[in-house]
Order: sequence, then C-alpha cells, then structure tokens
Amino acid sequence: MTTARTWAVALSGVDGHLVEVEADLSNQTPEFKIIGLPDKALGEAVQRVHNACKNAELDLPRRRLTVNLSPASLPKHGSGFDLAIAVSALAAGGAVQQRSISRTVHIGELGLDGRVRPVPGVLPAVFAAARAGFDQVIVPHANADEARLVPGIDVRAARSLAEVAVWHGADVVVPEVDPVPAAAPSVEPEAHGDLADVVGQDEAVTALIVAATGGHHMLLSGPPGAGKTMLARRLPGILPRLTEGEALEVASIRSLTGGSVAVLDHRAPLEAPHHSASVTALVGGGSRAVRPGAIVRAHRGVLFLDEAAEFSRVALDALRQPLESGKIDVHRAGFTAHFPARFQLLLAMNPCPCGNYGVRGAECVCPSMAIRRYATRLSGPLRDRIDIDLPVARVATSRAMSAGRSALSSAEAQQRVIEGRERAAARLKGTPWRLNGDVPGTWLRQTSQRIDQAARVPLERALERGALTLRGYDRVLRLAWTMADLEGRERPGLDEVGRALVLKRGGAS
Repeated sequence: MTTARTWAVALSGVDGHLVEVEADLSNQTPEFKIIGLPDKALGEAVQRVHNACKNAELDLPRRRLTVNLSPASLPKHGSGFDLAIAVSALAAGGAVQQRSISRTVHIGELGLDGRVRPVPGVLPAVFAAARAGFDQVIVPHANADEARLVPGIDVRAARSLAEVAVWHGADVVVPEVDPVPAAAPSVEPEAHGDLADVVGQDEAVTALIVAATGGHHMLLSGPPGAGKTMLARRLPGILPRLTEGEALEVASIRSLTGGSVAVLDHRAPLEAPHHSASVTALVGGGSRAVRPGAIVRAHRGVLFLDEAAEFSRVALDALRQPLESGKIDVHRAGFTAHFPARFQLLLAMNPCPCGNYGVRGAECVCPSMAIRRYATRLSGPLRDRIDIDLPVARVATSRAMSAGRSALSSAEAQQRVIEGRERAAARLKGTPWRLNGDVPGTWLRQTSQRIDQAARVPLERALERGALTLRGYDRVLRLAWTMADLEGRERPGLDEVGRALVLKRGGAS
C-alpha cells in the first residue's frame, strides 16, 4: 500500500478543525505536490520537508508524492502542518509505521536542519484534537507546557523530526540537538495598582465597583489630571479571578497571538490600545491568517480606550456589534474566523480638545463648534451601549495634599464584587446568564422580573420624554439590579432605580 494517513489541525479563529493528511506514491515523474487549499506558507512546506528529511537521514521516495489535506474545501494556513506532511510522506515510503501515525495528531514547523519549531495556536489545536477523540498528539518541545494544559490527552514533545520518526518505528539515529526555544513574551503583564491609592474620588470608586459587579460598560469623562486613567487601570484588579474554563479561553487566545503560555493566568486581562489603532487592530484581521485584535485579547477582561475621542469614528463604531453579541466574526474571501469577545469596555475622554471646558478656574480656548464636534466623536449608538456615564472632576488641592486615601482597598472591593456576583448568579440560576450586564431587556421586563411600578416611575418618565431609548431603559434596569445585589436587596427600589438613572445619564437631570 502506497498511501499513508495522519492528522493535523487547521485553525479558524479559536476553532480547530481536524485535517486528514494523506500521502500517496505513484509511478510517474518524480514530484512533491501539496493539494487541498494550502496558503503560500503551507505550499512552501515542500522544500522544508525535503531538506528536513535529508538532514535527518530519512529518505523520501524518488517517485511522485502527492499530499492531500482533507477536507479539501477548508482553507489551511501556516507552517504547523509541516510535521504531519513529513511523517505521512515517510510512512507512504515505508520509513515509519503507518498504523502508528494513523491515530496521532502532529503539530509543528520543520526547520531545514530537521528540528521542530514552535508554532502559534497549539493550545486551541490540542483542544480540537481532544474533542475529536484523539488521545495522542506530538507538538514542538517549546509548546509542550502549553499543550499539557489540555486534560486527558498524551502529549509528546519533539525536538527533531528524527525523534518523531523513531517514535513511529523508524531505524535512524536521533541526533543530540538543542530544542528551538519559544519566543520570549514581548510585554510582561502589567501589575494593577491598588484602589486604596485613589484620593478623593469616592463616587467614581463606587461606580467602578458597580461596573465590575454587573459587567457594565463605563465612560469616564473629565479634565486631564482628574484620575480617569488611574481609576480605569484598577478595574481589572477588583474583578474576580477567572475560573479554570475562562482562564483556558484566555490562554487559547494568547496562544493564537504567538504568546508564550506555560501556566494558566487567572487574572482578568487588560487591553489598552493606543488611540491611533485601526479597525483591524481593534477587531482583528489579516489577508491570509486572521489574527485576533484587541477586543478578542480582552475577552473575559477589560478593554480600556484612553483618550477615546481621539480614536477614529469608524474604529469606535466597530465595537457596537461585539458589545451586544459577545463575539466577533472576521470575514475574508473563502473563510470566516470566529472569535469570542465578551469584554468589559471602559472609555476615558476629556470634555473638549484642550480639556478645560467646564473646569472651575480654568480657561477653555476651544471654539463652541470644536467642543460640539469633539463630544460627538462617540456616536449616539455607541453611547447608548454604555451603562455608566460618569463625570470625573479634579480633586481639590487640600484633599490631594492630605494623607487621606481611599477607605477601600482593591482586595476589599474585589470581595464586594464577588458577593454581588454570587447573589446575581443565584437569582439567575436556570438561565444562560450569570451577570446582570448580560441579561436581555426582554427578560427583565417580564412580569415575574418586573420592578415595582412605583420604583419605575422616574425611568418611565425619562423614556416618555425621549431622554432614554428602550435600550437605555434596559441598561438602567440592569444597573438597578446590580445595585440591589451589592446591597443585599431582593429587588431594586426607587433609590436604586434613581441612582442607576443618574449613572446612565452622566448626572444629567
């Protein structure tokens, strides 16, 4: 038999699809050809595999060798198929055992010297293999710790092609080689400051706890030096630690970006792109292989856009769909990549280009038209998706110079957030939701969940006057439920609804 089969994984977003790698020999003019919708990087595997086999003293047959990647209609990207192509080709020529490779998934890039190089996306690829029922996977040595995060599958770490061939029954000497190391992380995780460092912003700290408890999106607006950035960067520190499943989701996304994943990080991620970021940088993209953008990397964490009004209007409006659905679909010719994007949006902006509009004792030099244009950089539909619109004022000098700090530390605030979320989860038991920020308005307006008529009076008046849209109405209801959960109340009352309405409308009467 001149046909051999093994398995590899094609990634489309965070979804992995098992690909059968078939190698067939025929008595025609010698040639090595890969078919099955490969991209350019995968098409170049022919030369990498040829040289790697030669340098590992493994001879490829001198006949026509055709490698088919099935299903042929599924686009395949990248160099992670090299190892599977090499072992299937060697098995077709009889150098390794066909039965041994038929139930093993191979992931890795080959160097010309025969060493196995690390590739991005190993964690979601191994997850896909485990879900498909495979119990053995061979990965590059540098990706071994990452692959072993997946339970219930035997992971073998390969340094070289010769080592893999010997595992499959080849008679060849395995050379002593140093494994190709993984790329060092480009940026170390940033340490989150403590909430106790915040001075004189008690109202903002309370709003931050409400946002963290309910998973609500938030806008901080105020002059430079008011502490908007300081407050925003402390939000991830008061969020509960990620569960095992959530941490694996975050690690899978980090793996797709090429980051090193040796252990699970249970802290909520924080993404803070620069205001010059493009739409592609925010939502993800790429012409051949789609890479996750900032909103995907912020999954299960916080996306912080500082100087939000300086972002392009198109980039900001691209956030509207994922804010509602919790996912992003990136469409390219021939394929669509699906990414999770359930993040908490936190915006910070100045009141005008110079930053002094409405500041007591400061002079604003901006023309009225410039102030109006600056305020409308955030479109109405995007603002409508913001739950909390909080004005932040500068702290008085007397208070800033005093020794007093916030009465609440990040650890204490986190405990309040955890308790509020536990109450919400108990109330939402039996539903698909766990956070108030995820609950649809149609469910909140049902008779069994409806807030008392007397408590809804100010909210319904605002809706009748046109001061709120129906989406805004629903978001005030969610905020009111979060406040009730924080205070241990069974149902929101007039006080919770009133404070939620003030937070939603930015303190407007």
